[in-house]
Amino acid sequence: MADHADYSEHPAMFKNHPFGFLIALLLIPTGIGIVVLLIWYLKCKGELLQIKDGEILFETGLLSKDRIEVTMKSVRTVKVSQSFTDRIFGVGTIKLFTAGDSPEFVTSGMPDPNKIRELIKAEQNDESRAAA
Repeated sequence: MADHADYSEHPAMFKNHPFGFLIALLLIPTGIGIVVLLIWYLKCKGELLQIKDGEILFETGLLSKDRIEVTMKSVRTVKVSQSFTDRIFGVGTIKLFTAGDSPEFVTSGMPDPNKIRELIKAEQNDESRAAA
């Protein structure tokens, strides 16, 4: 397997909420905009979705971390949701389902969400061909 990650991204700031980003920029002269952008930036950097070596890793948190690791073969469904503006800016919400009815994790604002689904499907197809 490769040593590099096939996908490793944090949620996008501007692309995820372009109008909120512009409003925060307009509020910079009042001082509120800087605080909003700083908190928003830290929140985005506190989430990481990584696909590497047949595993999916989802991390949240800056100081304390929560990690969810899921193997590709245990993934049942990957649901990608995109609003009109999400489609324009190339971001979306990812819901990853394994055995249960509730998603293993949900993350929004991820760049190129369909690439995630395609990577998982390709890995699952490679595993099923190898087993046959």
